[in-house]
Amino acid sequence: MPERIYNFSPGPGTLPYSVLQEAAVDIVNYKNKGIGLIELSHRSKEFMAVADEAEALIRELLGVPANYKVLFLQGGASSQFFMVPMNLLQPGDKATYLNTGVWSKKAIKEAKLFGDINVAYTSEATTFNRVPTDAEYEVAAESKYLYFVSNNTIYGTQFPAMPAKDAMLISDMSSDIFSRPFDVSKFGLIFAGAQKNIGPAGVTLVIIRDDLLEQVGDTVPTMLKYKTHAEKGSMFNTPPCFGIYCVGRVMNWLKEQGGVSAIEKINRKKADLVYEVIDSTDFYRGHAEIDSRSMMNIAFNLPTAELEAQFIQEATAVGLDGLKGHRSVGGCRASIYNAFPQEGIEKLVDFMNDFSKKNG
Repeated sequence: MPERIYNFSPGPGTLPYSVLQEAAVDIVNYKNKGIGLIELSHRSKEFMAVADEAEALIRELLGVPANYKVLFLQGGASSQFFMVPMNLLQPGDKATYLNTGVWSKKAIKEAKLFGDINVAYTSEATTFNRVPTDAEYEVAAESKYLYFVSNNTIYGTQFPAMPAKDAMLISDMSSDIFSRPFDVSKFGLIFAGAQKNIGPAGVTLVIIRDDLLEQVGDTVPTMLKYKTHAEKGSMFNTPPCFGIYCVGRVMNWLKEQGGVSAIEKINRKKADLVYEVIDSTDFYRGHAEIDSRSMMNIAFNLPTAELEAQFIQEATAVGLDGLKGHRSVGGCRASIYNAFPQEGIEKLVDFMNDFSKKNG
């Protein structure tokens, strides 16, 4: 086969090559059963074993307490923007949100349909180039929860630590879940679209505390209740079977790497190499403030838009793909999720150094 390129795309992101190889076989003939993986009944013992293994690995890797449900849902992370307040807020209830980017802004818009939403912090005036410290905002009195996006894919910002507030935490962790350890018990609900750090697009992971399942109102449609899916083990309707299978294989790969603590060390090393190049010259300028920098998405600019276009074009030509920044901030962006290989980082760093010498 031709040599693989390095995929710096923010999502769908790169997957472990060993997982792709395994899936390529199983999608045609699953465990030599004479049937393809995506042809299996979702209620068959074979697929139930696939789903059970995926859930067990997620619980093991994140240390999910027994009083939490692990759900595999559809609709992407964007559906969670309304499912969270729809399930957890009653008319007149309050919730506090932190506005640190496009995805939190969209979530705030949806939440306002269901409750009294207090936006306690926003960095929109500075193009979302930072996240707040705990001292910079207060959780509104009587808030049912504090909502935040742990890593902001577009702007390259990330909470260096989870908020330490006297409030139940709700987080969109779509782009950095499984990249570093955290205490699940501090959260009421966590969700993540799979297509960045977990698996392929099409499945959304939700981890929710048991008691919250009972808060949902009677007017919420059956399909949009977390309780519905929890009671049926994510099998209320036909789930995204292939996505769940891939999540399980990626979790198995992550366990083989040493788990979440081990991958955090690898991720920090990868990110540090790129940030060192950015900080070593005025040619590159990071979008995020240093204390808010992301390990997963590195957003940066060059001196001119013309040089940025040239940089992206020349990088693509040598197999460094997906480096164009989001249209809202422009520039360049390197997304380096768990499965992104070290050698790809080294090639990017070499390219950045060469490009700045030639054009600086």
